[in-house]
Amino acid sequence: MTEINTIKSRVERTLSLVPSGKVVSYGQLADFCGLPGRARVMGKCLRLLDGHHNWHRVLRADGKIAFPLGSDLAQVQGARLLEEGVLVTNGRVSIKDYGWQPDLYTVLSKLEY
Repeated sequence: MTEINTIKSRVERTLSLVPSGKVVSYGQLADFCGLPGRARVMGKCLRLLDGHHNWHRVLRADGKIAFPLGSDLAQVQGARLLEEGVLVTNGRVSIKDYGWQPDLYTVLSKLEY
C-alpha cells in the first residue's frame, strides 16, 4: 500500500469515529491519525475521498469552514452540519461547543495505528 493510501485509510477510519453533531480541526485530525503537524496533508487527503465520508465534520482550527463563504462546497458543508444539529454562523462553528473530545478508550483502542 502506498503512503497516500495508508494516510487515506487512517483518515477514513478516524472520520468514521467522529460522531454526528461533532467536529474536528484539520490539525486534530492529523494528530488522531498519528501525523502530528500535518494539517495540510489532511486537507489534501480529504480531497481524495469519494465524498461518502464525514469530510464535512472537519474545520479550520478557528472553527471556520475552509471553503470561501458562499461557495457551493461551503454551503454543502454548512447544510450537512446543520442537519446534524451543529450551529453554523457566518461560516463558523464553535469548537468549544461542538468539538469532538474522544474518551481515553477511543484514543487508545480505536485510534491506534
